[in-house]
Amino acid sequence: MVRRLPPLNALRAFEAAARHLSFTRAAVELNVTQAAISHQVKALEERLGITLFRRLNRALLLTDSGQAYLPAVRDAFDRLAEATDRLYAQEARGTLTVSVLASFAAKWLVPRLGRFRDAYPEIDVRVAPSMHLTDFSREDVDLALRYGRGAWPGMRIARLMTEDIRPVCSPGLLRGPRALRRPADLAHHTLLHDEDHGSWRMWLAAAGVDDVDPAHGTVFTDSGMLVQAAVEGQGVALARSALAAADLAEGRLVAPFDVVLPATFAYYVVCPEATAERPKVVAFRDWVLGEARGGPAG
Repeated sequence: MVRRLPPLNALRAFEAAARHLSFTRAAVELNVTQAAISHQVKALEERLGITLFRRLNRALLLTDSGQAYLPAVRDAFDRLAEATDRLYAQEARGTLTVSVLASFAAKWLVPRLGRFRDAYPEIDVRVAPSMHLTDFSREDVDLALRYGRGAWPGMRIARLMTEDIRPVCSPGLLRGPRALRRPADLAHHTLLHDEDHGSWRMWLAAAGVDDVDPAHGTVFTDSGMLVQAAVEGQGVALARSALAAADLAEGRLVAPFDVVLPATFAYYVVCPEATAERPKVVAFRDWVLGEARGGPAG
């Protein structure tokens, strides 16, 4: 069944004019001209084939038909407003799914999530660790924290943080007969790698060390495990600052050398443009960007 409904703008003009009994005041409320209100009402009357207002010199009155029509129109707008409020409330609450690298989740995001829960108790966060690029059209993911160059077409992108790369190790490696005092001392220690062996090669070159094998050592496919191995004294890790920050702050790790390399990539907050302004997405994006500006987790 096809509904015979007048245009929504015409109904809005009629409802406002009937409530105020004034085209001028209705125009102010709806932020249009008085002529626009008059035109919309006239078009509605022509569509219905009914006169809704009696236009007097200094007054506007509803006809009997207008008085009979007004309650139904007003009720329809009230119902629309209530349904819209419920929809916004639903979008502002419920579960928010965040896709994130497991290493970044464990070392940076999870230690901070308690503060998000305190600020937004109505939003439940589901952390979904993933190594692959999120397909928002196929996966139940609201927002992603990605590591890369920041070039993802069709996405709303905000840079979360840049970082640097430096060697880190347990404080125990600074003591004893093979204590780390200068970069050349790395020849006596196990190098801990992620899967990018080129990073150690570049760091050793920047430090002026040419007698340490940059490919020697233990390789971890997860950067969080890499940092944890360094905490446990298994060797010296070339770690990203975001992942090592908390352990450095707590003294579980130390940075024995001043030579630092800028990371090629950065972390970004990413979500589809179509859902970027959903209240719970905005809440999490604003919060996580604020956390990144605030420094290491406390």
